[in-house]
Amino acid sequence: MSEPSQEVLRLQGLRKSYNVGMPTEVEVLHGIDLRLARNDFTALVGASGSGKSTLLNVIGLLDPPTAGELYLLGEPTRGMDDASRTALRGGAIGFVFQFHHLIQAFTALENVLMPLMAARGKPRREDIDTAQALMAEVGLDKLADRKPDQLSGGQQQRVAIARALITRPALLLADEPTGNLDSRTAADVFALFRRFNRKFGCAVLLVTHDSRLSDACDRTLTLADGLIVSDQAARQSAGS
Repeated sequence: MSEPSQEVLRLQGLRKSYNVGMPTEVEVLHGIDLRLARNDFTALVGASGSGKSTLLNVIGLLDPPTAGELYLLGEPTRGMDDASRTALRGGAIGFVFQFHHLIQAFTALENVLMPLMAARGKPRREDIDTAQALMAEVGLDKLADRKPDQLSGGQQQRVAIARALITRPALLLADEPTGNLDSRTAADVFALFRRFNRKFGCAVLLVTHDSRLSDACDRTLTLADGLIVSDQAARQSAGS
């Protein structure tokens, strides 16, 4: 087990229900226990309807749990008010989705800067420098002034990755990030996640249906019927 100071995420008995108190109440997550540490590179897999999206929304502080506790960087979050949760989410978590959700009216560089602009308004010179450095890291420094509709799908996903990393998050959540990409571009995007995981030490939790990607992760969590039924280290990592 990792040192407490290296722990990014801890779930204890986490449950999530919808329509609470109504005849249609349904519990989707049935008591999840999970820990992620810095540098962890973990896949989350499971059949459609297993609860993956619900779990990712709860981990991302987008949806509060019904019971149990979620600790992010050691902070218990269930009792936080909306403003506190939003602030913690904005500084500690980066999101990459299957669909890029880039703002068409802004350039690629401006899209990367968006999380900082949302938090504190007009970007500072150092913010712009950081964004430009990230654009170079994802191989798009020469395309920084292009609008999203002038970029390929893979290039747009690279912009989304740079945007997710602009705040130097401790946890990067990726929900089917290669689902709309061809296999070669998907491999390139996966390699970017790997590089940033190692460079910045951010924990990565990757939801995927692609067994080639999950097999390349250090650890694979399998979710079934709202429970983690398997937590396996990759074969190449088992002895390390």
